Amino acid sequence: MIIMFGTAATLVAQDTTAPEAPVVKKKSYTKNTFEGNYIIDNQTVMVPIKGTFEFDINHRFGSTENGIQDLFGIFGGANMRLGFSYTFIKDLQIGFGANNYNMMIDGSLKYAILKQTKDNSMPVSITYFGNVAMDPRSKNPSLPIVDFTDRLSFFNQILVARKITEKFSAQAGFSVSYFNNVDGYYDEAKNIQPKMKNEHLAVCFSGRYKITEKTSVLVNYDQPITQHPMNNPHPGISVGLDMKSSGHDFQVFMGTYGNTLPQLNNVQNQNDFQKSQFVIGFNISRLWNF
Repeated sequence: MIIMFGTAATLVAQDTTAPEAPVVKKKSYTKNTFEGNYIIDNQTVMVPIKGTFEFDINHRFGSTENGIQDLFGIFGGANMRLGFSYTFIKDLQIGFGANNYNMMIDGSLKYAILKQTKDNSMPVSITYFGNVAMDPRSKNPSLPIVDFTDRLSFFNQILVARKITEKFSAQAGFSVSYFNNVDGYYDEAKNIQPKMKNEHLAVCFSGRYKITEKTSVLVNYDQPITQHPMNNPHPGISVGLDMKSSGHDFQVFMGTYGNTLPQLNNVQNQNDFQKSQFVIGFNISRLWNF
């Protein structure tokens, strides 16, 4: 009798025990798809961790077509941008830059929409990058500037990338550049006609291959889609090396893009690789964490 009572009490105790909560596995994301924000002239899908402050120097020398006369463009004209950015919340970075080309200033925003996971439940990373630039030059008859909005240009891009192996990563992107005002010309009837369309569509393809733990080979290709009435831009082609150390990222390369702002490169590039019109350039990035 005592044995039966004890067995019944045990069964009751077992029935009133709450079931264990299911274990929720935390997502593990793929790291270091690229070494930093830049892959030559394009952004990457990477957004630094929260609290990261970054200082960038983007430098493009003159065209190499004059050869030794100006040391392959190194002593020719150059374009440079100084930029600052900060990741103030997770996956969202804002930035500001100043350019010596027409003394243009720019602001940017970058947001990691999706990130590749180690278990491939999300096979790619997807990031948005946006930029707005302003031409601050004084009004004069040679500039297509009437009011403030005529000074503005915009760049919007969606980037999709995958770290395929520990050494190789690939990325593709689609971009829309927009200029509020463009240069014009007088036709035979003395009417003003635009030389370029205000909007410009393009696609880009990029890749990185690590040859050592800290050194990688980089390639870029940008293909314009939009056809303009005049001065259609040439594709952007570039190849270079990325060398990374603690807190620094240094890239040196040769390519056809001579500007440091993406909308200018995509819309105004007249360097033709078939005519050996390349430029030598470098990017330097320095990061601090707060």
